[in-house]
Amino acid sequence: MSLREHALSLFCGALGTVRPAPMLRRALKLQGDGCPQLLVKGQAFPVKRHLYLVGFGKAVLGMAAAAEEILGDHLTRGIINVPLGIQESLQRAGMQEMLLKPHSRIQVIEGAKNNLPDAEALKGAVAIQELAEGLTADDLLLVLISGGGSALLPAPIPPILLEEKEKLTKMLASRGAAIQELNIVRKTLSVLKGGGLAQLAHPARVVSLILSDVIGDPLDIIASGPTAASSHSVQDCLHILTKYNLLHNLPKSVEMVLSSSPTKPTAPENYSHVSNIILGSNTLALEEARRQAEGLGYAALVLSAAVRGEVGRVATLYCQLIQLLCLGFASLGEGPLGDELRGNLLQLAAELQIPGLHLEFLQALRGLGPNRAVCILAGGETTVQLQGNGKGGRNQELALRVGLGLHKAQATGASSPQGRCEILFLSGGTDGQDGPTEAAGAFCSPELVAEALQEGLDVEAFLRNNDSYTFFSQFQGGHHLLVTGLTGTNVMDIQAILIRALERS
Repeated sequence: MSLREHALSLFCGALGTVRPAPMLRRALKLQGDGCPQLLVKGQAFPVKRHLYLVGFGKAVLGMAAAAEEILGDHLTRGIINVPLGIQESLQRAGMQEMLLKPHSRIQVIEGAKNNLPDAEALKGAVAIQELAEGLTADDLLLVLISGGGSALLPAPIPPILLEEKEKLTKMLASRGAAIQELNIVRKTLSVLKGGGLAQLAHPARVVSLILSDVIGDPLDIIASGPTAASSHSVQDCLHILTKYNLLHNLPKSVEMVLSSSPTKPTAPENYSHVSNIILGSNTLALEEARRQAEGLGYAALVLSAAVRGEVGRVATLYCQLIQLLCLGFASLGEGPLGDELRGNLLQLAAELQIPGLHLEFLQALRGLGPNRAVCILAGGETTVQLQGNGKGGRNQELALRVGLGLHKAQATGASSPQGRCEILFLSGGTDGQDGPTEAAGAFCSPELVAEALQEGLDVEAFLRNNDSYTFFSQFQGGHHLLVTGLTGTNVMDIQAILIRALERS
């Protein structure tokens, strides 16, 4: 098999372990008829009166389908907010197991086109809010949460308009704000986020099943934490708006809400009626990919499930790591160049604040041997600071920047051992979408830039315009694009570096 086929197999294997239906079936059970109990990962929750279900996120449709199958007639009613067009896409892809059955008790509302809050998402959020407000102490509310939940649960605090909040979020994103920062601002201005949904559902028992798409799986950040006590205050929101130079450019309605917001977050003891349970995460997906890579004969290592930072800096880190591995293949890893690359790697990791990249990891690389195929896996979420108006996503841009970095290293002779290795880099979004495109990400190799030049394509010009999708679409007939279709899940991004010695003829 080619490195590309191996990389695709590992990516699909990682996705398989965090698909909604298998995850729900592993974690959720209903037992007993007279006074039934909901069992979630061994924890028991009695169903005293009515059992309701709400959900929001890119993976929630599949989660809800599996949950309704398990709950049966015990489910009174449900409302879920899911991405626009997802039912039709899953139907077309033949993914029937992720669709609700006819006559389902769960109402589906589609919205948030291109992962941005809109009028339909607001309509669904209002319906969920009204359901939560009507619950009693004997009711049980099952909440399904996955990535994309923030955009699908917009309920701005009056008098803020949805358009005003959306414009502010777009401005933050275009200036390079991380997802954590975006969510802190969103929840400060929201009725339902930052624990708001849990507070409205009180005194009902609330059980949240969560598919994490945020580094470190912080409960108050995933989908902006609608059922978790917020660890952030209005001061944190003001700090972020100041950092991105937006504090003095706010709509009057936002200024009004910020000035009247409580200075301290709601106390954790006010959430004693809530249980938040993580069902799936990037770490779980990476471990499955590592297991499969070892089965294919690779020496496999998980670099980190917390890769973050500006896409150009992360690309540099991956390029240096690949060069270091190639030196090892050429038995040159112990020389001055190897020491320099190791030092650069550690410095970059410290700058990017990536947990998991440390001396012990680099020591493990040293002992792999010159002829062993190597697979380095990582996950997380990078950010792109927009300079142009092209079309792409963070994974495609990361792959293109890694391709350019490897080309430059080869051209300067800084890593001549690259020529003795076959190298492939893959970066993909587990939700199957990378920005406003049908691609999940892209593949690259050190030969990409030279081959593109032969086709008259200037990689650096495409990068200056943040136009990675257009590049990959035009280059070799789109062969380097990773296209999976909607996956029905979302646990951030996965990167894979595959390296093996070239066979000598």
